[in-house]
Amino acid sequence: MVTRQLPNPVELLELMQFKKPDLNAKRRRLESALTIADLRTIAKRRTPKAAFDYTDGSAEGEISLTRARQAFEDVEFHPDILRPAERVDMSCEILGGPSALPFGIAPTGFTRLMQTEGETAGAGAAAASGIPFTLSTLGTTTIEDVASVNPDGRNWFQLYVMREREISYGLARRAAEAGFDTLMFTVDTPVAGARLRDKRNGFSIPPQLTLGTIVNAIPRPWWWIDFLTTPKLEFASLSTTGGTVGELLNAAMDPTISYEDLAVIREIWPGKIVIKGVQNVPDAVKLVELGVDGIVLSNHGGRQLDRAPIPFHLLPKVVREVGRDATIMIDTGIMNGADIVAAVALGAKFTLIGRAYLYGLMAGGRAGVDRTIAILRTEIERTMQLLGVSSLAELEPRHVTQLQRLVPVAGAEAGVASGAAL
Repeated sequence: MVTRQLPNPVELLELMQFKKPDLNAKRRRLESALTIADLRTIAKRRTPKAAFDYTDGSAEGEISLTRARQAFEDVEFHPDILRPAERVDMSCEILGGPSALPFGIAPTGFTRLMQTEGETAGAGAAAASGIPFTLSTLGTTTIEDVASVNPDGRNWFQLYVMREREISYGLARRAAEAGFDTLMFTVDTPVAGARLRDKRNGFSIPPQLTLGTIVNAIPRPWWWIDFLTTPKLEFASLSTTGGTVGELLNAAMDPTISYEDLAVIREIWPGKIVIKGVQNVPDAVKLVELGVDGIVLSNHGGRQLDRAPIPFHLLPKVVREVGRDATIMIDTGIMNGADIVAAVALGAKFTLIGRAYLYGLMAGGRAGVDRTIAILRTEIERTMQLLGVSSLAELEPRHVTQLQRLVPVAGAEAGVASGAAL
């Protein structure tokens, strides 16, 4: 039998401890986000459709992006028990310098379109967290302004080779003079991918007002107030504006880029050089033979060739072939700190986040980027503790199994050998 009694007023008061209300709407909004997916939800609510879809979308049927994210979800971890990991060291050395975490911010174009603080928010958050920040050729903040925001941190510059080569070479020289220590030469964009969301939305740079955009803007006045009361949105390093993203890329990029361009850039650039957009093993081997410092396995976030190889599936094979001779990094599809842990366990020395950073930016500017980094840091730390490892160096391939849904059909061995199907 349960003994009943009248409630004790003192005990009731102890139970009725009300949380002090936070009058800061942005802080409440961001603290409610526990995952990158939560930040994405907030970002979608606060950002006009065309700008959000530019960030969120990818090429054609968006199969490459879906597969990349699915590959990380199809990970099985193998934890060690009775291995205390009370304190976790998440720092690493990457390309000759330190990073407090095993990820950095990837290059993104048109960043002030998502939220007016743009690259300034990303570089500032990277500086505060001790991680590298990468500025895109198509950035909306100048090389020099990024350097001023992150004067003592790791700044990297992403370079496209354009039809007018001297523009690209000049940008590389400016970045070197501003103290950027790594050049990320992107090779997977000879022409623009078919980004159908942008075409359907009539998305252009600069944004054009239509009846649809006006209707979509009504519940998001804060975005338009920011947009209309801050400096004009334009490329900080290029003079080309006007048209859809695809038209701008096709006007600027050159489909004839080759290894000869890499040789010229190597002569110009005094620091570390990384090739971004590698998608098969033979290319990785050739690049390492040519002496590059690093490789980023990437399909451009699924924004170029749809049905491209899945970088995370390609990772173990590339690491086996050239991991001792170059720094292997990976991007595309990372939405959780556990994704980063899995990549490091399979041999990646570093990872890059793009959309995850932009979701935070759209959700709350600089504070939102800080929240992105904090969420990923917490997830990395917790995953490592549950695996029973205290440092990144303790992560090994045995900690991870890639559960593949996609396997080559019989007779596709040639494709597998080239790295085209994994």
